[in-house]
Amino acid sequence: MVFLYPFYNYKVSNWEAVLSLLYHSLYAEEMVCAMSSELFHIPETKDLKGNNEMHSHLVPASYHRITAVGSSQRLTNGEQRQSIIDTLIACIINAETQDKKVREGLDTMAENAPTEYKSFMETIIIWQEQAEAYLNETKEALQSMGISVPSESEQYSS
Repeated sequence: MVFLYPFYNYKVSNWEAVLSLLYHSLYAEEMVCAMSSELFHIPETKDLKGNNEMHSHLVPASYHRITAVGSSQRLTNGEQRQSIIDTLIACIINAETQDKKVREGLDTMAENAPTEYKSFMETIIIWQEQAEAYLNETKEALQSMGISVPSESEQYSS
């Protein structure tokens, strides 16, 4: 007797895993936002060099993470339009692009922070590294689902 195993040509959809990774990235981003914004309210760091510039990239990075989470949530809930996936991917790429400038700003801040705030700055940088790492894992999860994710050098709008 011969058993024939049918070949199923489909993309594996694991939107819950994508959503979880994006939530982790967003949580880390929340810590970066909360901690770096606090520096504006501390007399010794209120004018810390690099903080304003860093925030000019942190705000759009946060927006793109939030939009990616929302898109992923919609996909997890069963919506299936390609335009949602395209929005998700564009936001991941755009967040990555903004993250590079956030990192530059954090490095400037760390260099210029008063000695007693150096470890605080290191903690913010660790949170930023986590935000970036989870975003990268999200891209890998999408690719494992058969979804093409272009390099961050390609520009997107969302």
